[in-house]
Amino acid sequence: MSSKGSLVTAAVATASVLGGAYCAYLYKKAREPKLPTEWIEVGFLKDLYAYPIKSCAPIILNQAVTTVLGLNDGWLRDRILMVVDDKYNFITARAYPELLLVQPEIRTAPYPSSVLTLKHADMEPVSVDLAEVKATQSPKTAVVWGVSVPVYDCGWEASEWFSRLLDRSSLNFRLVYYASPESRSLRANTNQLYKFTKNDTGALPDEVPYNLINEASVEDLTSRVSDCKVTPRNFRPNFVLSGAKAYDEDNWKFVKIGDNVFEIIKPCFRCILTTIDPETGVRNEKVEPLETLKTYRQIDDPAARRSAGSSPRLGLQMALRSAPGNIIATNDRIYVA
Repeated sequence: MSSKGSLVTAAVATASVLGGAYCAYLYKKAREPKLPTEWIEVGFLKDLYAYPIKSCAPIILNQAVTTVLGLNDGWLRDRILMVVDDKYNFITARAYPELLLVQPEIRTAPYPSSVLTLKHADMEPVSVDLAEVKATQSPKTAVVWGVSVPVYDCGWEASEWFSRLLDRSSLNFRLVYYASPESRSLRANTNQLYKFTKNDTGALPDEVPYNLINEASVEDLTSRVSDCKVTPRNFRPNFVLSGAKAYDEDNWKFVKIGDNVFEIIKPCFRCILTTIDPETGVRNEKVEPLETLKTYRQIDDPAARRSAGSSPRLGLQMALRSAPGNIIATNDRIYVA
């Protein structure tokens, strides 16, 4: 082939590559949500919660940093750890309600620490240095909701502690720490109904890294349920909104808290975990408030109903759409669009 022919071929190949890259860029931009320019104020952020260990008790925060993986305050991160069985499959308080009474503690600013301490009324405290775990352990593979995730094992002391707490055994359970800076993979069939992106699953939450509950909606539910204490903590939110009308959240697409913008990915469909008292770990004998919710909070959309089954909705599942790294704090004004 002549040098002129080679140059033409190379030019065509280069143009094809650039054209393909440009098309991919346009496709990506088209899929990115267009953020609202007008907002309606609906209330303020009353409470801010992080749950360092999946299914364990929350830490109440005054402020935190928003990241793609969830709330962050130094070594304190939301749902960055979980308990697994001896095959590294995740477990939750649905089957082990005692987990709800495990209180994690970690020192944050101005003197942050990487030492996580676990407390329970019937157990002696145990501590794990997360920095040491990260520096000395090689990633293993655990499974959460059918998805493989990289994790660091937090060692035999935490394992022995959880094993004694949950079934009086020696080493049936392990505490593991998420070992990636990126969101975990999407579950199979996730996007058949809702518009998740690859950054919307967070570290170890059930589905998304941010959950909001409307205090007025919980109060309305409470008025319908007898002989059952119901609070926002039954629903394990990150954000408790105060000041809005009950169930107004059904009509929102975006939520802005301070300078942080979140897109609502889907309603939060509620399960049996809501029937376990977060302060005692005791299941409600009448399966409340879930049974009452089922009588009036079923979703209308047929496709969503087929996906959710009989699970009622309460609360919002959200993903971060503004740049990560902004502060979010209690009393921040909340706007919606």
